[in-house]
Amino acid sequence: MDPKSPRVSYVEFSPFTDSRGQLVSIEENVSVPFPIARIYYLCGTPGGSRRGDHAHKTLRQVAVAVAGSCETTLDEGAGEVTVTLNGRDRGILIEPGVWHTMHTFSEDCVLLVLADQPYEEEDYIRDYDEFLRWIQRA
Repeated sequence: MDPKSPRVSYVEFSPFTDSRGQLVSIEENVSVPFPIARIYYLCGTPGGSRRGDHAHKTLRQVAVAVAGSCETTLDEGAGEVTVTLNGRDRGILIEPGVWHTMHTFSEDCVLLVLADQPYEEEDYIRDYDEFLRWIQRA
């Protein structure tokens, strides 16, 4: 289940567990390899829904399923890999230039995303053919 890519890799968080439960700490420039400028999460996603279906030109992000699970299909223009996000102590780092689609959400999924930039529509590539042209030039 390892993406084996320079643009997609796993990020491990260090949970602390005792009789009271588990605490998972996420720190910018430590467990997340960049300053965090934006945090958002997806939840209440109806079965069969797809999210994402785009790539970014410069944005870096880490996605982690803090509850439930989902699958994420990642494509760098030369084939796809699908990973399952289902652990609170492990996420994926998605570098710029990766087309990503989140799907197969469990009913209880909460997908947390940490990004290194605020929302900027100009950074998005939302057309797959345009993405393929862009990735060839990059």
